[in-house]
Amino acid sequence: MVQLALPKNSRVQKGKHHAAPAGATKVKTFKIYRYDPEGTENPRWDTYDVDLEACGPMVLDVLIHIKNDIDPTLAFRRSCREGVCGSCAMNIGGRNTLACTHGHAEVPGKDCQISPLPHMPVIKDLIPDMSMFYAQYASIEPWLHTTTPEPQTEWRQTPEDREKLDGLYECILCACCSTSCPSYWWNGDKYLGPAALLHAYRWLIDSRDEATGERLDELEDPFKLYRCHTIMNCAQVCPKGLNPAKAIGEIKKMLVDRVV
Repeated sequence: MVQLALPKNSRVQKGKHHAAPAGATKVKTFKIYRYDPEGTENPRWDTYDVDLEACGPMVLDVLIHIKNDIDPTLAFRRSCREGVCGSCAMNIGGRNTLACTHGHAEVPGKDCQISPLPHMPVIKDLIPDMSMFYAQYASIEPWLHTTTPEPQTEWRQTPEDREKLDGLYECILCACCSTSCPSYWWNGDKYLGPAALLHAYRWLIDSRDEATGERLDELEDPFKLYRCHTIMNCAQVCPKGLNPAKAIGEIKKMLVDRVV
């Protein structure tokens, strides 16, 4: 008889409970994923009853409050607090988003579940290992490729050509889109994912770039590009309101057009 077993440390257990301070009147419970791969314990869900009067309106404010005043062992990334750097991306209430721009009031109910971005290995608690994600971004060579001599001032571009880059260059590489994509979960080692392909299209249509053919050659692969099935998860979760699925569709059209 075949016996199947879950991998080590794959079963998430019930963790510690941190009660709200006495006298707290506006309390919300935050259920937070905790895991240290260097330890021997299984992942767990710790719960924190937080007095919302003691912290700001954003989920990041709650996490900072928990770390400073309740549990200093909690680990998470943060930097700009303005939705610019993308470092505080995580899954909040079942949706990939930025903790610094997502209000805890936007999560309905008395409880709010917070976990790291799906699919990625966990470094600790809410910190995912994004090494492969960044390697895939680097693989599309996100810089100008030119053969003409470099100008003394700058590479000039018409306002119309510059406008084509709107909706592409704003990507902050938070990985919310890629880690919401089932194709990226299943083929993450081969499929570049929505974020990398969004940037690939950004350089393909840049009028200053002179390597469009070479870039398309690199993308014409059954896995790098064509694992996208346009289910639009990426567009739904992007905190900047971008549409990677549309960019991927445009790349596919460019590949067809050059054959025809």
